[in-house]
This record gives sequence, C-alpha cells and structure tokens, in this order.
Amino acid sequence: MDINSLKESARNKMKGFCSLCKECDGNWCAGKVPGMGGTGSGSSFKINYESLKNIKFVLKTVHDVKNPMIETVLLGNKVSFPVFGAPITGTKFNMGGGVTEEEYCNDVIKGCKKAGTVGMIGDTGDPTCFEFGLKAIKENGGHGIAIIKPRENDEIIKRIKMAEEARALAVGVDLDGAGLVTMKLFGQPVGPKTSEDLKILVKSTKLPFIAKGIMSVEEAEKCAEAGVAAIVVSNHGGRVLDYCEASADVLEEIVKAVGDKITVLADGGVRSGGDILKYLALGAKGVLIGRPLIWGSIGGREEGVETILNTYKNQLYQNMILTGCKDVKNVSNKIIKK
Repeated sequence: MDINSLKESARNKMKGFCSLCKECDGNWCAGKVPGMGGTGSGSSFKINYESLKNIKFVLKTVHDVKNPMIETVLLGNKVSFPVFGAPITGTKFNMGGGVTEEEYCNDVIKGCKKAGTVGMIGDTGDPTCFEFGLKAIKENGGHGIAIIKPRENDEIIKRIKMAEEARALAVGVDLDGAGLVTMKLFGQPVGPKTSEDLKILVKSTKLPFIAKGIMSVEEAEKCAEAGVAAIVVSNHGGRVLDYCEASADVLEEIVKAVGDKITVLADGGVRSGGDILKYLALGAKGVLIGRPLIWGSIGGREEGVETILNTYKNQLYQNMILTGCKDVKNVSNKIIKK
C-alpha cells in the first residue's frame, strides 16, 4: 500500500466530509464543524497551514550527517520518531462513517504501535467512543494514551481511573475542547479549568498528565506550576475558535518560557515529515498528527495508518540529512527561516 492509493480510497469514502485536496489548506471544508473543517470562517484551520507553509528550510549539504538519529523518548516511552497519533473521535458525524468508531480506534492504536510510536484516543459526548478507545489500548497491552474532554473534575477523574485500568501510558485533558460544538450537541457540559482544577487532576493519578490546547506563555506557566508532565501547543486544529493564532506562531515563546520544566508538544497542519521537522526546529520535543491518520484508517485501515506514519518518518529522515540535523532531540532553529 502506498500513500497515494490509500488517499484515493479515503477520498471515495469521505465525500461531503473531506475532499483530500491537493493542498490541505482548509478552504473547501471551511465551517464544516461537525465535519472535517475549521470553525466559522475556517481562518484558524487555514492559518495553521499557512504558518507552516511560510516557514522555509535552509538547505545544507556540506556536513557529515549521513544517518540522522530520529528515535527519541517521549513521556518515558521510546518511539521510532517524535510523533504521537492525535486524539480524535466522531467517525459518523466528523468523518462520514467510512469506518466505525471501534474500527478507527483499533486502526490508530495498532497502526501507531506497528510504526514504533504511540496513538492517543479521544473523548466525546457518546461514551462508547472513549470506551472503544480504552478497549483498543487494553488489547494492545496498554500501548496508548487517553485524552479526556474538559468535563467536571469528578467526571474526568472517573475516566482517568478507567484509563489506568486499561494500563494506558499517560492521560490528559483536551482543554481546547472547552467550547466544542459537538459536545454541546450531545448535552455534555465542558468548560475551562482553573490552575487548582489542574493540580487536582495531576494529583489524581501516577500516570504522566498532558494538558492539550495551550496557546500562550501565561497558561503554559500555569500548567508547569500545576505539575503537568507535558503540554500540547494546539488550537484544536482550528475547530473551536475562529481567528485564532497558529500553533507555529506561538510555539517558540512557549518553549522559551517552560521548555526546561515540562515536555512541550505541538500540533496543527502536519501533512509531511517536513512539517514535523519545522515544529522541532521551533522547539517542540514531539508532534501530534491527526487528519492524515483519519485518511489512513478510512483509506487503508490499520495498514493505512502505519503507511502514513512510515511515509512521514522517511520524509523526516531525508529532510534532516538535507538540513544537517544529527538528532531529533536537538534540532536547531537555524535550519529554518520565517
């Protein structure tokens, strides 16, 4: 299976939801939430794409980097390259139903594991979605991370305990889902968290705790003070707040403020190994990939997810050679220009 054939398969199954455009710039799907697009005008989705596109590489070919190191350790787990599968749910109302929720969870957790990395499962108003995700994690020996919507703390802690029983590697909260339309449609209360709320959640588990959806230095510092293990610099793929900044535009200042205290991950608009390298050059220790894994699952199931990841892994390796990067753990910002 190759990436072009699985994309064509996914395109045929996602009509009306995603056209797998030649340039995944958020124009065709603007406003399609629920669906695959960005909220409102789609500007927050589009700016993730534009900001990464406008970062250019400095080509370097006079050096000794012939076999760059792309393996690393994230949250105590050795991974074949610095990527996690992002937490995504809603195969029927977001993706067109080309696969079931259970199939999607299995595809991502197994596909990520085969590619040498870790997949995340998500949470939504339909409780079976989270349950299918936990089932997939448990069946794969706990090889997965559970991310929970920002419900009331007692509801989050209940789900953290479920993740612990499934032997998940880490847990976290999708803070950027605080105003998500799909949760409102299900009548599920979600909202922002205070610093004290985060401290309570961190103390409720011995697992590494991730705060996803951090877009400012101020809130990154609050997360560090609360004791989180990692944050994800993310605007939720541009799907919650219109006219929001891009992850790539705020990442460097956040890393400068808290990068020596906690693990800083990032997501938004990743469509190639080059995009992964750009985020690493901006200071992220790892990157979350979302939409392409949807294409992988719907277009080629478990093998499709693995194919997407291995394709990006190979692209990252090649791009590191052509920019003189020896190790993903130490990528210089001198290889890029904005």
